[in-house]
Amino acid sequence: MEVVGMTEVLLAVGTRKGLFLGRRRGGDWRFDEGPCFNAQAIYSVAIDTRGERPRLLAGGDSAHWGPSVFHSDDLGRTWTEPARPAVRFPKDTGASLERVWQLHPAAAEPEVVYAGTEPAALYRSEDRGESFELVRPLWEHPTRDRWVPGGGGEGLHTVVTDRRDPRAVTVAVSTAGVFRTGDGGASWTPSNSGVSAVFLPDPAPEFGQCVHKIAQDAGSPDRLYLQNHWGVYRSDDAGAHWADIGEGLPSTFGFAAAAHPHRGGTAYVFPINADADRVPARHRCRVFRTADAGRTWEPLSAGLPPEDHYGTVLRDALCTDDADPAGVYFGNRNGEVFASADDGDSWRQLLSHLPDVLCVRAAVVA
Repeated sequence: MEVVGMTEVLLAVGTRKGLFLGRRRGGDWRFDEGPCFNAQAIYSVAIDTRGERPRLLAGGDSAHWGPSVFHSDDLGRTWTEPARPAVRFPKDTGASLERVWQLHPAAAEPEVVYAGTEPAALYRSEDRGESFELVRPLWEHPTRDRWVPGGGGEGLHTVVTDRRDPRAVTVAVSTAGVFRTGDGGASWTPSNSGVSAVFLPDPAPEFGQCVHKIAQDAGSPDRLYLQNHWGVYRSDDAGAHWADIGEGLPSTFGFAAAAHPHRGGTAYVFPINADADRVPARHRCRVFRTADAGRTWEPLSAGLPPEDHYGTVLRDALCTDDADPAGVYFGNRNGEVFASADDGDSWRQLLSHLPDVLCVRAAVVA
């Protein structure tokens, strides 16, 4: 793989039993010995590069101590856990935090970080992730009593913000679907028009879709890609309407979706055989890329295992960095991590024999 320049890329791999950190300068990868947060499940990671120095955020889940959000300002050498839980449900909600599914630095507000949780809720931080407040209008949405958990729980697992407008936020909930606000969270509207719910008697409800992941196009914040529980979709109006773009994929079931950091119209998915057969489509380890906003798809497999493969890629375990050319990364439930430094054209295996890979994040940090 060709690597341009000598920028440093940080790769964060959250697993069922800890967080693994790697760095690349030039063409060589170096991984720290042993995981951070040994024996904790790391469901969410963010690399916030908006300040003078990068801040890492990690959503850990200890079987003994429960869930928490940690932050590091020295690229993971040391970590801080607030004395008071950063994310917690107010007593009047009657709910308790199961885990933090998502940590998202806002695109238009330098100090703001959003957290998505299980039970499905959205939290907002105005101090770069040290403390969070519940966004009550979404928690109290009139449809909430009809939301039901997906196979992995009732999680708010995706947050998308708009670099042009801090009031515009889109979230995805399993299995409530997509919800949008244009007034900073004061009101929320279901935005699932065109997205199918094949498992329901009415396959086109206002809400109730099992959305697995949303990615935002680099060229236009209004263009979104959606990987559903059956179905791959695109929206050109910030999620108000969705169109099927799954033709040309070996399967439209999957969990992960990611967008190229610089090229508009370019996105990546990892197809899975079926909801009842959650292994790579046709047992082939392949990422699929579109360069024309979903009109066509091409398989990317150079350097990936050619033999039958059974490593499932979860919803947050496929990502891109912000390098040029872009790095593309994915990890799977076999404990393998693969990377491309050339937009996905070729791949190399970085790690193997890890615990289940739950999430992967990467960014240029120097």
